Amino acid sequence: MTAIVAVAPQPDDRCQESPGARRGTGGPMATTTTTDHEASDRRLRRVLSRSQLLMLSLGAIIGSGWLFSAMTADALAGPASYVSWIVGGVLVLLIAVAYAEVATMLPRSGAIVRYPHLTHGGYTGFILGWAYLLASASVPAIEAIATVQYIGPQAPASWHLLESPVTTSSILHFPEGWLFTVFLLLVFFFINLYGARFLGRLNNTVMVWKILMPVATFILIFFLSFHSGNFSPPGGPAIAGWHEVFYIIPGAGIIFSYLGFRQALDFGGEARDPQRDIPFATVVSVLIGIVIYTLLQIAFTGGIVWHYFGIATNDYAALGSPSSAATHVLVTASPFFAIMKASGVAFLVSVMSYLLIADAFVSPIGTGYIYLGTGGRTIYGMGVSGYVPAAATRVSRRTRVPWVALLASFLVAVAFVSPNKSWFSLVGIITSMTVFTYIMGGVSLQIFRRTAPDLARPFRLGGAALWSPLAFLAATAIVYWSGFATDIELVALLFIGLPLYSWFFAGPRGYMHRGAAVVVGAVFLVAWVLLMHWGHWVLSSALATNPAEHAPFVTWYALVAVAVYGFTGLCWLFGNTEGRHLIVRSLWLITYILAEVLLAYYGAFGVTAHVPKLLTFPIDTIWALVIGLACYYWAVASGYETDEIRAITASGSGLVAEGPASDAEA
Repeated sequence: MTAIVAVAPQPDDRCQESPGARRGTGGPMATTTTTDHEASDRRLRRVLSRSQLLMLSLGAIIGSGWLFSAMTADALAGPASYVSWIVGGVLVLLIAVAYAEVATMLPRSGAIVRYPHLTHGGYTGFILGWAYLLASASVPAIEAIATVQYIGPQAPASWHLLESPVTTSSILHFPEGWLFTVFLLLVFFFINLYGARFLGRLNNTVMVWKILMPVATFILIFFLSFHSGNFSPPGGPAIAGWHEVFYIIPGAGIIFSYLGFRQALDFGGEARDPQRDIPFATVVSVLIGIVIYTLLQIAFTGGIVWHYFGIATNDYAALGSPSSAATHVLVTASPFFAIMKASGVAFLVSVMSYLLIADAFVSPIGTGYIYLGTGGRTIYGMGVSGYVPAAATRVSRRTRVPWVALLASFLVAVAFVSPNKSWFSLVGIITSMTVFTYIMGGVSLQIFRRTAPDLARPFRLGGAALWSPLAFLAATAIVYWSGFATDIELVALLFIGLPLYSWFFAGPRGYMHRGAAVVVGAVFLVAWVLLMHWGHWVLSSALATNPAEHAPFVTWYALVAVAVYGFTGLCWLFGNTEGRHLIVRSLWLITYILAEVLLAYYGAFGVTAHVPKLLTFPIDTIWALVIGLACYYWAVASGYETDEIRAITASGSGLVAEGPASDAEA
C-alpha cells in the first residue's frame, strides 16, 4: 500500500476551507452555491465526528458475520478458511481506498448510489442505484433474522421463534418469530429517526461491547482451549481444494461481513469534517476487520472438539450437516457458543458462553440499525438523482434526518423478512448485489479526475492508474466467485427494476416519449417474469444441477440477453438526444453483467454437473478478470461531464454547506 498517499490541501488551494465552512457556519463554503438537485443536502446536520464515522463503519463490519461464518467457512474449506478472510479483506480494502478519494472530493449522504449518476448519467445510475437499494435496505432484515436464529435454540420451548432450530438455515416461525423480527426492525427505525447525533453517540457506546466480545473470544479460546492439530488434517489444510477457499469468500458470509466499510461514505453528508475523516474511517475499519475476523476464524478452527460434536476427527464437511446429537445442533446453530461449551473450561462454559448469547442481541442489532440508516440514505440519494419520488428527500426539521427515506428503508426491510428466509438464504445474493455496485469505485475515481480536476482532494490516491482497475477487478472476482446460482439471481433482481427507469425517470423527464415509456416498461416486465418462470433457473425450487428441471440454458440465456438489450434498444429508439446519450453510456454495464454470468455457467463456480466444465480454476477466474478489465476501460471511456458534475465544479467546491434549521421540512 505504499502507493497510497494523503495530500493535505495547500494554503494557496482555491478550494481550501475554513473550520467554519466545514460546519456550514461561516467561511467560503457556507454559501448557497450548491446545485439545485442537491438543495436537500443543505438540510442535513453535520454532526458526526471521526470516531463516530469509524465506529459506524466498524459497527457495520462486526455484526452477525462473526457469529455464523466461521463454522460455515470451516465446513466448506477446512482449516485453510482463515486464508479466505485475509484474501476477502484485501479485496474489499482495494475497493475502499478507491472510494476514499472520491468521498473526500464529493462527500454526500447516500454517496455510493449517487456517484454513477454523476459519471455516466441516468441509465447507468439507475441500474446501480436499484441494485444498491435492494442490497442495503435488506441488510437490517438479515441482522434481525440472525439475532432470532442465534438465540432460537436457547429460547424457552414455549417461545417458538424458529420452525426448527437445528442449523443456521433454520427459518422463522410464523407469526412469533416473524413478529419479533419486525419488532427489531421497528427499533432500528426509531433509533435512526432520533437523529444522526444520537445514532453516533449510541453506536460509540455499543461498539465498546462489540469490539471486546470477539477479541475476548479469540484470546480465551486460543489460550485455554486451542488444538493446533486441527490445522493439519491428512489431506492438507485446503481439504476441499483451493478453489473452495475462494468460493466461500462471497458465499459463506465473509465478504458480507466486510461490506460495512461503506457507512462512512453513505453518512458523508452528515460528517463534521468529511474530507479529513471519511478516508480514515473507510480504510481503518477494513484493516481492523481483517485482523479481528482472521483471528476469530483461527480460534474457531483450533477450538473444535470433535468427539463432543459427535463427528469424526478432521471431518470438516460434517460440521455443516446436522446430526441428531444435541451438541451438534448447537455447533450448527450457535457455533462459538458450542465451542465454549465443548472446551470443558469452567469459565468458558459458565460465563463466556452466555455472554455470547447476549452478544447475539448486541452485535446484529448494532449492525442492523446502522444499515437501516444506510438504506434510508440510499433511498434519499436516489431521490436526489430523481430515480424515486422527490418525497424521499424530505428532511425532518427537528432531527434533520431524511425521515421519509428512513420509513421506506424500514418497509423494504420488512418485505425481506419472509417466514421462509434464513440468514444464509439472504447473505449470498445480497453480497453479490452489493459488491456489484462497488465496481464503480475505481471507475468513478478516474472519471472525476478527468471531469472535475480542480475540486479539492485532501486525500489523493497515489498510483491510481493501478489501484483503480485493481478495485474494479476485486469486485469482479468476488461477484464471479459467488457462483452461477447466485449470479443469475442477481441478474433476475437487477433487471426486473428496468421498467421503473422508463416509468419514473426517462418518461417524466422527457428523455423518452411518455407513452412509449409506459408501454415498453410494461411489456418488458411481463416478458421478464414469464422468462424467469419458464426457465426455472430463478424463482423456482428446481435443483440447479438437474437439467431436466430447467429450460435449456443456452436458449434461456439468449432470450435473457434479447430482453435486456431489447428494452435498452427501445429506450434508445423512443428517446430524445439526451435520452439516447444516457443509453449509449450504459452499454458497457449491461455487457459486463451478461458476459460474467455466461462465463460463470461454464466455469469452476458454476452448478453445471450435467455439462462439461469448459474452464477450470484458476483459468476461469483469469478469464473473468480479462473480461472485467476490458469493461473497466470501456466504463472509464464512457464516463463524461454530466450536467450535475459541471454545476458542482462551477460552484468551486465539492462540499455542500449546512443550511439553517428553517430549510428542513417538517
